[in-house]
Amino acid sequence: MGALAFAVYLCLVALQLSSYSSSVGALSTIYYDKSCPQLEFLVRNAVKKAMLKDKTVPAALLRMHFHDCFIRGCDGSVLLNSTAKNSAEKDGPANISLHAFYVIDNAKKAIEAVCPGTVSCADILALAARDAVALSGGPTWEVPKGRLDGRVSKAIDTRQLPAPTFNLSQLQQSFSQRGLSLDDLVALSGGHTLGFAHCSSFQNRIHNFGGAVKVNDVDPTLSPSFAARLQSVCPAHNTVKNAGSNLDSTATLFDNAYYKMLLQGMSIFSSDQALLDSPRTKALVSKFAASKEAFEMAFVESMVKMGNLPGGQEIRLNCRVVR
Repeated sequence: MGALAFAVYLCLVALQLSSYSSSVGALSTIYYDKSCPQLEFLVRNAVKKAMLKDKTVPAALLRMHFHDCFIRGCDGSVLLNSTAKNSAEKDGPANISLHAFYVIDNAKKAIEAVCPGTVSCADILALAARDAVALSGGPTWEVPKGRLDGRVSKAIDTRQLPAPTFNLSQLQQSFSQRGLSLDDLVALSGGHTLGFAHCSSFQNRIHNFGGAVKVNDVDPTLSPSFAARLQSVCPAHNTVKNAGSNLDSTATLFDNAYYKMLLQGMSIFSSDQALLDSPRTKALVSKFAASKEAFEMAFVESMVKMGNLPGGQEIRLNCRVVR
């Protein structure tokens, strides 16, 4: 499929989403067209400014949106700060490495200056995740809007997030509980084309694999040379605080290198390798490795589907505090 055909495809998806959203009275791609027409420019500008100073921002925003939606729907609850009486999601073990919250704060501040009390933090996060992808060389798409912000955020709930050690059955169960399919699982896993993983998230594959006696035993599905490289940056008794590895060979570029590396035995997480454990998911991995456009189309559809997970009750004036 050529670039023109892909552009036409995205336009058709946008029209379908707008029609569907209007018919069910839920999210809509035109939700703020009259109440805050500057919205998308302001969010994109905040993301773009942050990216100029920190190349890790796109991966952070994409992961933040995913972790928000997977707890109690896309309600911006991941943005809330902990209080004296409550430990919030962002301080849960699975979210402790989340960062770039300031990007959402900056966008919210700019939006409140021109459209006070109008735009939810959850919508800002969904738009910022889209812009993070697009500004990293990936596709853009129309984001259905109209989400509300949630009032509940509990660190203990982050245990519901799919872990990097999950097998395919566990991943499938996690995604299906949120109305997401195996196809969505493979497409959304492609978000690992952006970002970095700390040693703790893949130590299980490069040391004492499967409870073996030998300290250097590794996951046999890993390429030996790749495993050796991971071991060199993450030794068995690693003491370097932020040691780890990029998730693929082009960690700041949104492309399909993740799938190519997966087929070559160079995946980072056990949950990545698990995508090769069924004929259906392996076929999709091969398809996306062979075609960046096929991956982008599937990714857009799955991102919109995930982004439609309901949640929220209010529009916050400060994304870190319940109104």
